[in-house]
Order: sequence, then C-alpha cells, then structure tokens
Amino acid sequence: MLQSYLIPIRYAFLTFPILAFLFTLPFLIVQYRKYGYVNKIRVVVIYSLLLYVLTALYLVILPLPASRNTCAPWRESYMSWVPFQFVKDFVRETGLQPGVPSTYVRLFTERAFLQAAFNVLLLVPLGVYLRYYFRFGFGKAVAAAFGLSLFFEITQVTGLYGIYKCPYRLFDVDDLMLNTFGGALGYMAAPLVMKLLPRPDRLDENVDLKSERVGLTRRFIALQLDAIVLFPAALLFMRSPDIVLYAVVCFLYFVMLPLATNGRTLGKYIVRIRVIGGGERIRFKELLVRYGALYGLVGGAHAIFLLGAVQRLPPALLGVSFIAVAAVDTVFAIHVAIRLFRKNNELFYERWSGTKHEIF
Repeated sequence: MLQSYLIPIRYAFLTFPILAFLFTLPFLIVQYRKYGYVNKIRVVVIYSLLLYVLTALYLVILPLPASRNTCAPWRESYMSWVPFQFVKDFVRETGLQPGVPSTYVRLFTERAFLQAAFNVLLLVPLGVYLRYYFRFGFGKAVAAAFGLSLFFEITQVTGLYGIYKCPYRLFDVDDLMLNTFGGALGYMAAPLVMKLLPRPDRLDENVDLKSERVGLTRRFIALQLDAIVLFPAALLFMRSPDIVLYAVVCFLYFVMLPLATNGRTLGKYIVRIRVIGGGERIRFKELLVRYGALYGLVGGAHAIFLLGAVQRLPPALLGVSFIAVAAVDTVFAIHVAIRLFRKNNELFYERWSGTKHEIF
C-alpha cells in the first residue's frame, strides 16, 4: 500500500518544474510589486507550498483509470455519507488487541489504519503553512483545510470534472473529517516548526530598498510587460513596416512617458523600478541617449531588416542585412551575458547615458 503512495509523490516531483516555470513570472511580479524585492526565505516557503499542494492533489487523483468508461452499473451510489465508517473498518479489519503490545506494530501494515492515517497526514502540512506564513487563526485554518478537502472530494466524485464518464473514487464524508482534523493538527503543531524559522512578519525588517541591486531578471520582466502594452503597435508595424511609426512609438513610450513619470514605464511601474539620472528628476537628454542607443541601434537594426523583408529587397541585400542583424544580436547577447555574471551589471546604453535603475 505504501508503494501506491510513493508513485504519485514521484510524479509530483517530476512535473513540479513545469508548474514552477509557469508560476515564476506571476510570482516575481507580485513579489516585486508588493515587497519591492524577492526574499529567499519567502521563495522557499511559497515554492515548497506549491510542491506540497501538487503532491497532495496527485495522491488524491492518481493512479488514473485506463479508460474513460469508469461507470459501474452495480454501484448504487458514488457517495458515502455515513460518518465514522473508518472506525468500524478499523475494528473489523485490524488485529489490534489492547492487552497485547505485540499487535500494535502490525497496525502499520494494515489497510484500515494506513488509509485513516494517510487522510489525517494529507493536510497536516497545510495547517503548518496557514499558521506560520499566512498567519491564519484556528477557525480560519480549519475552514481552509475543510475547503481544500472538499475540493479534492468534488474532483474525485465528478470524475475529474467530466474527463471520466463516472467517478472512479468515492466521495467520502470520513475523508472530509479526517483531512480537516489533519489540518487542525498541523495548525496546533506549527509552533514546533516556527521555532526553527524566522517570523514571516519580520522577513522585510532591515531591508533598504535603495541599496538593493536591480537585477537583469527584474528588468527583463519589466520589458516583457512593456512589450505586452506595445503589442498592438508591433502588430501594426509588422503588417506595414514604417520606420517613422517605429521611431514615434519608441520616442513617446520610452522617452516622453518616463520623462513625465520620472523614469517609469508601465512595466517598470508594476515591478517598482524607475530610471534615474544625475539629478533628482530624469532629464530628456539622458532618456534620449539611453533609449536611442537601445532602440535605435539594437531595435532599429531589426526594424530596418523587417522593412526590407516586407518590401522584398534583392536577396543579396537582404542577406547582408540579416548578417548585420545577427551580428548586432550576438554582440548584444554576449554583452548582456557578461554583465549578468558581474557585480556591476551596467549595460552599454546606461554607461553612455549616465542612467541606471533604482527601486521605488
């Protein structure tokens, strides 16, 4: 029986990297926006919680049936509403004899005991997380444990929400009770874990955001968010390339908007960074040099190549243009990679313009 629990856990660890990859971008955006930086302890807590919930879900739904046709004509109901049935199963199936200690060890190999113990242990970690990190009170934590258990039971009784024609596991009120008890047990046991970890409400003490380095990852996320904002303009440019349109959009969004907002585009605002120069407010010349170098040299090379491709330049000339763009991209990528592994990650257009990023 223990082997049946190990298989879902193994699958959870195998698929967790995919879920973590999809989760990382929104997680970083929230951390940057809410706290101004990413705390390593908070990362460990949140990602371990993500792995735990994924593992719990797999333990509930795996193994999956081989066929979608899971209906059993002989079964009258897929729900068990009789409470404490697990106690009757325990008394009937186990060989426990209260006066014979040697029978106690056999409990750990018997199905009735293991199933009840599993249902309790399943949500014990949830109670710990709710008390330690989310600072839930006891009643709120119990309600959350009940809600998660109810989600698991509904997932089972609906056949994974219609993927299977009939439920392949029962909706059991005993599971609800034992899961919820496990969540409450984890809540009460949380102080034992909390002694080993820093208090979550003090994770951000003594953090000076002004001294925090703005990494390239954070800047790249801001660039992605800005790209989403400018996506309609990019589509328009790809349909009918116009260098004037490209220059105007870049000038308005990356020069005039930051000039008006003191160094912020929408993407930078979301992740709480801004461009600063030599004075209290960013200056027009600083922005013009900064983004003229970035979107004029690097971005402009791509814009010119796309324009030539749409206008169907001679193959030889188009080939030369492609080589030039590839060379620009290669040099820029090497430049970024070198700066990525250096303490001073100042890029060339920042050095030319005398600008940098800071957290606000």
